[in-house]
Amino acid sequence: MNFSTLFRKKENLNLDKSTLTILRYIAIFGQFLAINIVYFYLGLTFPIGLSYIIILVGLLTNLYLQFGIKINQLKDFYAATFLGYDLIQLSLLLYLTGGIFNPFCLLLIIPAIVSSTFLSMGTTIILGFITTLLLLLISFFYLPLPGVDMNLLHFPDFYKIGIMISVFIGLIFLSYFGIRFAGETKKRSEALNKLQEVISKEYELESLGGQAAAAAHSLGTPLATISVVAKELKKEIGSNKEISKDIDLLISQTKRCSEILKQISKKQIEEDIFLSSVKFEDLLDEIINSFKETSSKEINLLIDKDKNKIAIHRTPEIIYGLRNFIGNAVKFSKSKVEINLTSNQNLIEIKIKDDGPGIPEDIIKKIGEPYIKSKSKELSSNSGLGLGTFLGKTLLERQNAKLLFRRNGDLGGALVIITWDPKSFTNS
Repeated sequence: MNFSTLFRKKENLNLDKSTLTILRYIAIFGQFLAINIVYFYLGLTFPIGLSYIIILVGLLTNLYLQFGIKINQLKDFYAATFLGYDLIQLSLLLYLTGGIFNPFCLLLIIPAIVSSTFLSMGTTIILGFITTLLLLLISFFYLPLPGVDMNLLHFPDFYKIGIMISVFIGLIFLSYFGIRFAGETKKRSEALNKLQEVISKEYELESLGGQAAAAAHSLGTPLATISVVAKELKKEIGSNKEISKDIDLLISQTKRCSEILKQISKKQIEEDIFLSSVKFEDLLDEIINSFKETSSKEINLLIDKDKNKIAIHRTPEIIYGLRNFIGNAVKFSKSKVEINLTSNQNLIEIKIKDDGPGIPEDIIKKIGEPYIKSKSKELSSNSGLGLGTFLGKTLLERQNAKLLFRRNGDLGGALVIITWDPKSFTNS
């Protein structure tokens, strides 16, 4: 992993200024409240004057962050600077109040956790290293715990080591969790943005057909007018062959435009009927034929068990989803793809099988998630990052489908099972 990858410089990571400001105000107020309760209410003595100064400096830095910095999104480096200062501030307070034996020493891990959620892994590692170093320092250098005579109270070394190890484990565990949680959230967000782009494009292409029909209808009248005027001009010109030739060309091209517009209009009407209602058999046949035009592999559609031939609305979600999984089967198969359509009053089921290598064992449990990569050498040349499968699965699930993935089907390769309750179409 190189420097740019570790610090994710290409991703332009930011931390919202208001979020960091509020977090720091909560910490400062908590510190101020804690030392006052210990000193005035519990009557335990410690250097409260120095503690006030440390908290005051922290408050001033937060006021500068809130009012002195004009940008709303803090870059990775600037956010890490403030988080690093918070580590030092808290360590100084702990130094004055018992060091690692102070029960608030666990709060040292918070800056690294914030970094793991919002900032880069490199910044989190640096803050984690600083946290570990400060943790070691306050384990050996500290003023007595308030109200305790350290000469009378002795803590065994293993107790001190146990506290250090517990805080360190908490730091690693929660930082790792933050990194994974933030990374997976970001990947899913990017994948959902891709999903939105895909479906928007599908609906845009669908609407273009309607716009073309409207244009054909609107342009019909002006083209007819042009044709009539051109014919009248030809009559008035009479024997002028050069001009007559140009007018004949104008009339022929006008007629050609009219024919093209009629075809567009007629095609759209036919497609509108097709779009409004289609059977699964016809939809699958259309998708399969599109792949047969570009692939020499054998693709068979079996409809022997298709008893409930209900008509469904031909949505871009269903088209894209089915096309994606059929396309994957064609892509990874050796020579044969088989699609079984089964339907009755209670179930509509589509099984997509191929004779390829099957779904790799290392991703079978994660398939359907975005940005996954198999280590299988057999698939390395063809496999992507699972984004298409995620998009297809999500789009079909939005249309009330349920999907199952099997590593090995009847043909020896992958098996995808897509099912619907027929009521989900009849009630829509």
